[in-house]
Amino acid sequence: MTSTNPTLDDELTSINSIFTESTLTPVSEDHLICTLTLPSLPSVSLRLEFPPTYPDAPPSILGTQTVGDGIPKGVGTHIVDIARTTLAEIYTIGEPCIYDLLEELREALEKAQDNGSLGIHEHEHEHENEIQEDASSPRARDQVAGEGFGEPPPWTLAPPISEKKSVFLARVARVDSPTQAKTFLAHLLATDKKAAKATHNITAWRIRGSDTAHAGADITYQDCDDDGETAAGGRVLHLMQLMDVWDVMVVVTRWYGGVHLGPDRFRIINSAAREALVLGGFVKGEAEGKGKKKP
Repeated sequence: MTSTNPTLDDELTSINSIFTESTLTPVSEDHLICTLTLPSLPSVSLRLEFPPTYPDAPPSILGTQTVGDGIPKGVGTHIVDIARTTLAEIYTIGEPCIYDLLEELREALEKAQDNGSLGIHEHEHEHENEIQEDASSPRARDQVAGEGFGEPPPWTLAPPISEKKSVFLARVARVDSPTQAKTFLAHLLATDKKAAKATHNITAWRIRGSDTAHAGADITYQDCDDDGETAAGGRVLHLMQLMDVWDVMVVVTRWYGGVHLGPDRFRIINSAAREALVLGGFVKGEAEGKGKKKP
């Protein structure tokens, strides 16, 4: 199948790298009609139609494509209504929106389940988690957290960037010691299958602390790791120095798509890192209204 919309093709690559390989699946030759499986409720998939001018015009949610046997009658229609409302709230002209739709829809469905309006039984969620839910989802991370890894780190994620089939995803978290930074990275790689299988997980951190052995004297920690992407960690650390951010670690995950990007990859890595730092509130005066933390 050939696409008539390169931006949509990039989003297909990005979404299926971040979630599962069949999360966003084209069902028409031009890729303009797709099914969207909900990572938070994998037994339900929506049917979407993208206009040829996407993302300058929003997609339409036509209805449900599949509804699992455990979903009560009428709930599929309710989910479609919630999805349409969520899409109308998050869509911005000229910006791809499926990642934000999935994240916001997850929260909206959780609220609907909590207030009883969905009527999905608990055992249905348990079944989905056991056989279908990817470990990169927030719900799966919460499950793993009780199995010896502790609480999930307070990551803030930037929207993924797709370039020539490579996908870059940056996340940041507040840390107060190198040990905590290393623990957060270990937690990520142990609980997120997608990140663990990525080509690179580039890390950097800057921490202000005190040296208790020398009467509370100020001490700073700065470190980075390329993870195979030569010089990338140092560039992210240099960006953090220029931005004067402290007590934070950055992880930029890259899934290589088979096409060499050359030096342009460093621009993308830094751009993703900067966006995550802004969204996380680590850059004074730039965080307000830009985004929110992810669990």
